[in-house]
Amino acid sequence: MMDQVQPAQLQDWIASQTPNGTTVVLDVREPWEVQTACVKAQGFELVEMVMHTIPTRWQDLSRDQPIACLCHHGARSMQVAVFLVQQGFSHVANITGGIHAWSSQVDASVPTY
Repeated sequence: MMDQVQPAQLQDWIASQTPNGTTVVLDVREPWEVQTACVKAQGFELVEMVMHTIPTRWQDLSRDQPIACLCHHGARSMQVAVFLVQQGFSHVANITGGIHAWSSQVDASVPTY
């Protein structure tokens, strides 16, 4: 199952996933994007894995660990979230609106681009 989570709702989603281990926020953006704007890990583990590397690196992730996927606006992260569910991951969310929404809903110090 995959959830859609607004950045402002992420902490509640993480709390609902706690029995399943530490939540991973999987940032699937390009390195230059991460350098431009990055979230601060607050109650989750931040993992950077560029979208095009997911088909060869998804096995580095635990299927039982909650994973919330993040990109610029939410489209790439949605594709990755669907892929992870297809690979048997059971606790997956897409962070709707991506880092852009994160800036307006969670941390205004995160630059928009």
